[in-house]
Amino acid sequence: MNPLLSHFTRFDPETGIVEGVPGISRRLADLRGAFTDEDAYEAALRRGNPVVYTVSSVSAGTGEGALHYGIGVLYPGTIGQEYFLTKGHLHSWRAAAEVYVGLKGEGKMLLEDEATGGSTIVDLLPNSAVYVPGHTAHRTVNVGATPLVYIGVYPAEAGHEYREIAKKNFRMMMIEVDGKPVAVKREEYLKGGLV
Repeated sequence: MNPLLSHFTRFDPETGIVEGVPGISRRLADLRGAFTDEDAYEAALRRGNPVVYTVSSVSAGTGEGALHYGIGVLYPGTIGQEYFLTKGHLHSWRAAAEVYVGLKGEGKMLLEDEATGGSTIVDLLPNSAVYVPGHTAHRTVNVGATPLVYIGVYPAEAGHEYREIAKKNFRMMMIEVDGKPVAVKREEYLKGGLV
C-alpha cells in the first residue's frame, strides 16, 4: 500500500475515480440473482454485459480503530422495472456501522435489520449522509438519470459478507412506475402486484 494513501487521497467527485487506486467493476453478469425479474435480466444480458457499478476502495490503515473508505459509482438503468443496484451486503463483523455520503446523482439506500427483517429506505443525494447501523444489510439503488456517486466510510475490520443476501435478497425493491421511483415488497411484485 502506498503510505501516502493512509493520510491523503485525491478523488474526482464527478467520476468517482481515486488517484492511484484501481477500481473494481461489477458488470451485469456479476449481479445474477440480485434483480427480481429473471426474464428481464436474462434478456438484458443477451443484449450486453455493461458495467453497473464501480468501487475504488482505500485501505487507510490497519489495526484497532482504523477506517477504510470507498468511492462508488452506480450507473443509471433498469432491468425490467427495477433500477440498477449494488449487490448489497452485511458486514462480516456485524456490529460495524457505515456512513454513506452522497456526492452526485439521485439514489436510495435499502436498509434491512438482520434480526427483525424491518426495512427502511433512505434518500442518498448530493450533500447528504446516510448512517447504516450495525447488523443491517444495505444496498444502493440509482433512481436517477445520471451516475450516482457516493463515498462509504467503515471500520477496517468490517469486512463484506454477500452470502446471506445472495440466498434471500432484500425484502424491498425500487421500481420505476410512470417515471418515478416506487418502493415495493419483493414478494408482492413477484405475485404480479404493483406493476
